[in-house]
Amino acid sequence: MTSESEEKEEPVFTPEILREFIHISSPLGRNALTEFFGTAMLLFIGLSVIMQLILSDEKINTWTQINFGWGLAIVFTVYLGAKTSGGHYNPAVSITMLTFGKLSFSHFIIYCIVQTAGAFVGAATAYLLYYDQFVYFDGNDHRIIGPKGTARCFCSFPDPHISNITCFVDQVLGTGLLVFFVCVVIDKRNKIPDAAHPWLFGFVLVMIGTCCGMNLGYPINPARDLGPRIFAHFIYGPEVWT
Repeated sequence: MTSESEEKEEPVFTPEILREFIHISSPLGRNALTEFFGTAMLLFIGLSVIMQLILSDEKINTWTQINFGWGLAIVFTVYLGAKTSGGHYNPAVSITMLTFGKLSFSHFIIYCIVQTAGAFVGAATAYLLYYDQFVYFDGNDHRIIGPKGTARCFCSFPDPHISNITCFVDQVLGTGLLVFFVCVVIDKRNKIPDAAHPWLFGFVLVMIGTCCGMNLGYPINPARDLGPRIFAHFIYGPEVWT
C-alpha cells in the first residue's frame, strides 16, 4: 500500500501556476497592461453594440440598448481592473485622479498612451468580427457619411446642422457629468461600498447617453474616440479627421 501523500499527484496546471508564470513585478507595468487590455475590451464590446445597430439598418439593437450595452461594458471592465490600475480606461478619469494626487504625471501620460492604444485594438477586433457585415452593408465602398456610411461605427460625426460650438459644449457637459459623478461615487464620505462602484459608473454612463447622446453620441472619452478614429483612418482615409 502507498501512503496518502504518495497517492497525491502534483497538479500540472493551476491558476496559481499561471499567475506566477505571467506575473509582472513592476506595478506600473501591471497597471499599464490592465489599462490597455481593459480599454481594448471596453471598446470591443461597445463598438460591437453600435455595429449591430448600424450594419443591420437598425433592425438589431436600439439607442436604449446601445446605452445599456456601453453601461454593462463599463461595469465588467472596471471590475476587471479595479484592484490593479483602478480601471480608468479614460484620460478624463485619469486626469481627475492626477488632480486628486492619486496618479503621478508620468503615470498619467503612460495611462493615456496605453488607453488610446487599447481603444485602437478594441476597434480593430470589433471590425474583424463584423468584417463580412461591413462588406455586405456598404459593398466595400468605405463610405463615411450617408445612409450607407459606416465610419460612425468607430467614432463621432455630427450632422452638418450641428455647430462646432454646440459640439464643444456637448463634450464639456457630457464629460463634466461623467467626472462629477465618478467623484461622487468614490467620495469616502458617501460610504458607497467599493464593490458597488462599477455598477454605479455603468449607470452614470447610461444616464449620460440617455440625456446627452443626440448631438454627437456622447464620445466623452478621448481615448474612445481617438483610438478608433486612428484605426478608421486606415480604412476610410484622412476624411475621418474633418
